[in-house]
Amino acid sequence: MSGFIAGLCVAILPLLAAGFWLGRRTTRPENLGDLGTPVEHATFETLHTASLAAPPLRAGLTEETARKSARRLRSLLGTDALCLTDEKRVLVWDGVGGHHRTQIMELLAGPLESGRGEAFPLTCDTPDCPVRWAVVAPLTVDDRVHGALVACAPRESAVLVRAAGEVARWVSVQLELADLDQSRTRLIEAEIKALRAQISPHFIFNSLAVIASFVRTDPERARELLLEFADFTRYSFRRHGDFTTLADELHAIDHYLALVRARFGDRLSVTLQIAPEVLPVALPFLCLQPLVENAVKHGLEGKAHKCRIQITAQDAGAEALVVIEDDGAGMDPALLRRILAGEVSPSGGIGLSNVDDRLRQVYGDDYGLVIETALGAGMKITARLPKYQPGVHSAGRLTRE
Repeated sequence: MSGFIAGLCVAILPLLAAGFWLGRRTTRPENLGDLGTPVEHATFETLHTASLAAPPLRAGLTEETARKSARRLRSLLGTDALCLTDEKRVLVWDGVGGHHRTQIMELLAGPLESGRGEAFPLTCDTPDCPVRWAVVAPLTVDDRVHGALVACAPRESAVLVRAAGEVARWVSVQLELADLDQSRTRLIEAEIKALRAQISPHFIFNSLAVIASFVRTDPERARELLLEFADFTRYSFRRHGDFTTLADELHAIDHYLALVRARFGDRLSVTLQIAPEVLPVALPFLCLQPLVENAVKHGLEGKAHKCRIQITAQDAGAEALVVIEDDGAGMDPALLRRILAGEVSPSGGIGLSNVDDRLRQVYGDDYGLVIETALGAGMKITARLPKYQPGVHSAGRLTRE
């Protein structure tokens, strides 16, 4: 819905601003080159300017983002001055007449409270100051006023009032998208915390029990396993961002499997086939380890003979294709669908639905897990990871301290 609103506002903005631009440009013709008519030229320049102003606003309304976008927004309106404010202060003033800041904030009390735009005459003791009129357009997100866009001009103008209102609505949409991005980030962080909570009790107890069993009989083996345990938990509870590399995730999986092999011995056989060119690919943190843990659990559950797990990562052009397959007990497909839909919780706390949700949030619904399984037929989990995705980058490798 927010994407539709943003698209609609971006589509309407050039139409409303074109007339204003055209009025300015027809009084002083320029060389239009190959851009066609004056209206087409105005539309192009408006779209281009709006596209340059949008990225900073997608980070929210702060002094820095206001400073980066103010000049573009003033260019859209063609005014002598423009300022952006939050609820308490002027964040940036672009253009002439900066000494009007205090007066502007005094005039904003009504519009910020009512959420309605207004126009005011300005008083000024500076004879050559061109700023004599201010148009205030509130910036709102979810019906809450976050600040205002104030366009200043030498005289009252009905066109400027309408144009400022439209630009303020467009800015509000960018701020709403920023708010959604922040909500999405908070959701991902919450899900990572939930995943850590799922893994920790289940895994830590068994690992410590295995390490304790070697303390007297094989102290060197106990020491090695303790280091594996420390490296795995350090990775799992790190605070270095939401994303990691495939190489680091596989490194953590290797630590995990070393502890699992110590517990189950020859009952577990793991084969890895990893294409070196996909190792730098960035992916959501703790995205593959829960899938391997799921394979271990369902591969060994209810079986007395050896379980085989195969992990492959292949180069598939613009994507990395990761497949985790086991020959274990499998699962009823109907139950699996309910788990992925969040209707039931999987036994053992393994986060299949958590991983599926995070992949869809980061890459889109086309990138959820593909799971093939049946009772007694094992399970095959496929994850497609785009090699390049805006906003997805690793925070750097975590090294042992």
